[in-house]
Amino acid sequence: MKREEVLKSYDKLRRSFETLREAVLTAETTLEIDGTLQRFKYTFETFWKFLRILLEYHGFECRSPRSCIKTAFRVGFLGEEELFLDMLEDRDLTSHIYSEEESRKVFERIKNIYKGS
Repeated sequence: MKREEVLKSYDKLRRSFETLREAVLTAETTLEIDGTLQRFKYTFETFWKFLRILLEYHGFECRSPRSCIKTAFRVGFLGEEELFLDMLEDRDLTSHIYSEEESRKVFERIKNIYKGS
């Protein structure tokens, strides 16, 4: 694993997070909220894949989002393991949301709890 790969992955995560933040701040309609949930899902995917690359660069191995979060927490790269595991659950939930009420709940967690993580 090369340093350039870590930096490239970090830049992709940073850009993804910026677009998620913009979506969270401007979403009002149901369609915009649905788009924000998709942006969250994409950003989370980018995040855990960045963790995998970063951990590999430092000599650790992980294969799944959960194992990457747990390893990153164990080695001190993440400070709030449960928060990131909650994000993982909400990422998984976004693939199976069939009600506006559930969508709004996940959106509110993204907006109010995950916003600075």
